[in-house]
Amino acid sequence: MDKDKHLGLRINSETHQKLKSLAEFNGRSINGEILYLIRQAISQHEQKHGTLE
Repeated sequence: MDKDKHLGLRINSETHQKLKSLAEFNGRSINGEILYLIRQAISQHEQKHGTLE
């Protein structure tokens, strides 16, 4: 089983605050919200363009 990968992310204060607010609204941690948004983007891309590897 592969271990989870670590990804450092730099974002400006305004984006961080908005992400924090969005995460709180959705009952997620900031990390959980980022993962959710990334998975949503990948899913939408794959629906339009086919499966990524």
